[in-house]
Amino acid sequence: MTNRSQLGVFACLLVLALAPLTAAEEPAASIHLHFGLPKNGKAHPVPAVVWLVPEPGTPPAPFTSHGPYTLLQKNRTFIPHLQVVPIGAAVQFPNEDPYFHNVFSMYAGKRFDLGLYEAGATKSVTFSREGVSYIFCNIHPEMSAVVVALSSSLYGIADVDNSVSIRNIPPGDYAVHIWVEGVPESILQDQTRRIHLAGHAVDLGTIALPLAAGSGASHPNKFGKPYIPLPKQPY
Repeated sequence: MTNRSQLGVFACLLVLALAPLTAAEEPAASIHLHFGLPKNGKAHPVPAVVWLVPEPGTPPAPFTSHGPYTLLQKNRTFIPHLQVVPIGAAVQFPNEDPYFHNVFSMYAGKRFDLGLYEAGATKSVTFSREGVSYIFCNIHPEMSAVVVALSSSLYGIADVDNSVSIRNIPPGDYAVHIWVEGVPESILQDQTRRIHLAGHAVDLGTIALPLAAGSGASHPNKFGKPYIPLPKQPY
């Protein structure tokens, strides 16, 4: 190769190296945040979800179903307590207890009432709208669960330290939404923020949030009335 040819190749490589990256070529970004919550007695993790919604001009991040999704009823408990699903996902509610359950949700999110069904039976619900659904049993007031239906695949669930990390985020502009169990909805809405991500890690710091007074307290049954205490059972 002649000196002139070598110089030409070097010049082309230099131009490519210095050329600005397009949005698709920019390295992925990540965010991290921590929830500062009041310690009521013994510290424990609080169910929480953070998700990003692309702003206009930023490519969408569609949430593809990786089901099946299941909320098992066993030992008068929903397992898991918190589940994140894409809009349109069907969630199965199998009853593995030796007695009847009546799963319902009459609040924000998806409203449904599965009625009474016996041990070994399974019913399902399709979460066709975005939002947070609070789920209970109309027979056993101690049972509760939460299903968060999202359109975006860019989400993270809080760990045992009440911290959330979301990785592999394409560069662009996003709205950051949060949900924390026990925090009033009006406060959560005020925490929505807009951020620009450009291929690097962003630490959003600690978000201090108050838990609602009486968080975790009793809730009404599906008729909006107090639960009638059940007679003590041998199981």
